[in-house]
Parts: sequence; C-alpha cells; structure tokens
Amino acid sequence: MYDYIKGAITEINPTYITVENNGVGYKVIAANPYAFLLHSEMTVFIYQKVSDDAISLYGFKTQKERELFIKLISVNGIGPKSANAILASGSVESITVAIDDGNAKYLQKFPGIGPKASQQIILDLKGKIEFENKAVKTLNLIDVDEALKALGYKDKEIRKVLPKLDPSKNTNELIKDALAMMLR
Repeated sequence: MYDYIKGAITEINPTYITVENNGVGYKVIAANPYAFLLHSEMTVFIYQKVSDDAISLYGFKTQKERELFIKLISVNGIGPKSANAILASGSVESITVAIDDGNAKYLQKFPGIGPKASQQIILDLKGKIEFENKAVKTLNLIDVDEALKALGYKDKEIRKVLPKLDPSKNTNELIKDALAMMLR
C-alpha cells in the first residue's frame, strides 16, 4: 500500500490529477483537484482501493483529509465517490464538528448524502474522529452566518462581525452576540 507520492503535478482534471514520479505518471482521483498546483513538486497522500475490476488511487493534500476519507468509507453505504463529494464540499474541521455534534442537517448538504446516510455517518463515527489539533467550532460560525442572512443582514455587514465572535460558544450565544454587535 502507498503512503504518499512525491512528484510533479503534470495534469489537473475535474476529477483527478496526474502525479509524475521517476518518469511514471500516476492517475490520482482527488476530491478537489484544483487545490493542487500544476507543474509544481508536491506530496500527495494516497489511499489505494483494490476492487475486482480496478486499482484506484485517491489523493489528498493532507493526512487529515485521507484519515477522514478512510473513516467515511468505513461507514455502511458510503463509498469512495460519496466520501470524495463530502471532502470536496466541506473542510475536515467542519465535517468533524458536524459529526461530533450530531448535525445531520449539515451532512445532508453534501451531494448523495440523504437523511439515512447522514444518520449512519453520525452513528458510526461520532466521537471516533480525533486529530492532534481538535477542530475549532467553525460550524457554529457558519450557522450564525446563515441566521444573520435569514434576518436580512448583508454579507458585508456579517463579514465585519464574524471575526469578532468567540467560536467556542454555542450557536445561540453567538447569534445573540452578533446581533448585539450589529445593533451598536
């Protein structure tokens, strides 16, 4: 099994990148291929999937992304395609926080993830995803942003307030703090 491939990114496509190492071009499926820089030397962390009809390489910019991918595909009903869709649409931190907080609604925003799949992800992974740096509660700030937009505030006004909030507070406290700052 491969841990990583270090080489030049020679091609970027909507679903994969090509990493050249010692004259061999490896086709690596990536959640967000455009996060890699074309014609630059990079380390791509790899997950190798062997099936009856193919051997596929999945690539990630960080070990945390790969770790989360592996956890996601361990969930019954979540395959590599769904796991990649989740990683392409959200950050490792926000996905981890959503799982730990049991936020099924957030997980359902990802393509191919319905109510049953989101509940299964939470059931299987809640409390089991640990990284060295515990995820900051960025999801609360996302909820505050959505709440303020629903109340009619403009993006420009919201962007001034969000950095001043304490992300460790719960969503309700953050909304109250944000509204207090908006009314000043």
